[in-house]
Amino acid sequence: MSDEELFFGADDEPVKDEADNSSVEDAAASDKASAEGNTEEAKEEEVVAEAEDEEEEDEAPADSSEATNELEARYMSLYAEYDNYRRRTQKEKENLYADAIATVTKEFLTLIDNLDRAVDGAKKSDENSLDKVIQGMELVGRQAQDTLNKIGVEEIPAERGTKFDPNLHDAMMHIDDEELGEQEIAMVFAKGYKYKDRVIRHAQVQVAN
Repeated sequence: MSDEELFFGADDEPVKDEADNSSVEDAAASDKASAEGNTEEAKEEEVVAEAEDEEEEDEAPADSSEATNELEARYMSLYAEYDNYRRRTQKEKENLYADAIATVTKEFLTLIDNLDRAVDGAKKSDENSLDKVIQGMELVGRQAQDTLNKIGVEEIPAERGTKFDPNLHDAMMHIDDEELGEQEIAMVFAKGYKYKDRVIRHAQVQVAN
């Protein structure tokens, strides 16, 4: 091998090395630029995402406030309707009670008038007119019973010998009576009355055995 070839070969290797180094540097620069581009793109995406989040946060309170106002409006409307219903129902109950009182009182007015007349007649009576006074009082009693029946109030059965019923009768005392069976009514102290299935006053009775 000649000196010229050796010199050329030695001179050729550095040229090859320089070419290789340039290629590596170009690749590194390209990678760096790509990385920087990706970083910039990521930053842009992050900024956009943050902006969207802030927009959603800004919109959320407004939507929540609007929903709250709507619920409050609905609540106030329902409350007003209920209050009107309650007042109307209360008024109807008061009117119904007043009507019932008026109806019952009207039925008893004639009875009171006759009772007053009976009392006046008794004050003016003598021994000869005593029977008429008694008849008059009995008539008032029958009229009172008719008045109760007219408004739906019934007398509770409690004659002597009637079986004692704690749902209808109130035992005031007990006695031994051979003529009566066990737990039978011997005497009535005060009559009892009921309206349909509701007891207004229990019959006060004496119970035998």
